[in-house]
Amino acid sequence: VELTADHSLAIADLRSDLGLATPMLRLLQGDVGSGKTAVAAYALAAVARAGYQGALLAPTDLLARQHLETVGALLADLGVDVILLAGSLRAAERSRALEAIGSGQASVVVGTHALFAEAVSFARLGLVVIDEQHRFGVEQRGQLEAKAGDGTAPHVLLMTATPIPRTLGQVLYADLDV
Repeated sequence: VELTADHSLAIADLRSDLGLATPMLRLLQGDVGSGKTAVAAYALAAVARAGYQGALLAPTDLLARQHLETVGALLADLGVDVILLAGSLRAAERSRALEAIGSGQASVVVGTHALFAEAVSFARLGLVVIDEQHRFGVEQRGQLEAKAGDGTAPHVLLMTATPIPRTLGQVLYADLDV
């Protein structure tokens, strides 16, 4: 993937944020097809290389599978395991995914609302990426962030092509970096 100047700037900001002890809360905004997923893949790889897990939440099964394919291809050469957790998985696939997530074997988990399930337990969740963040509520985001489990808050990267008023309010009142 060839990065643009904007991609490089976004990655530099993420690199800086991920190095801080304070959890990142950042919005990555760009048009559809602008490369938000490639930038998110960088953050997921950085967290995985540091020994943590990353979760990428998508609102639909189709989008989760597209992210699985894209992120998996981008991270394959780094040896980062990327798995899918979605409601459409068969029981045996779901069981294997839950075991890989709980043991920490799965460095990156791409999923749908299935990530909110009580049975999902991360070994060491360090980053939550939420695509089309306007499709999820604040409580849902909090549920996923709470899966870090050890009392620490993971870094959070929200992605959107169309920021909604609530998101713009967070940006204006300094709750969210862009």
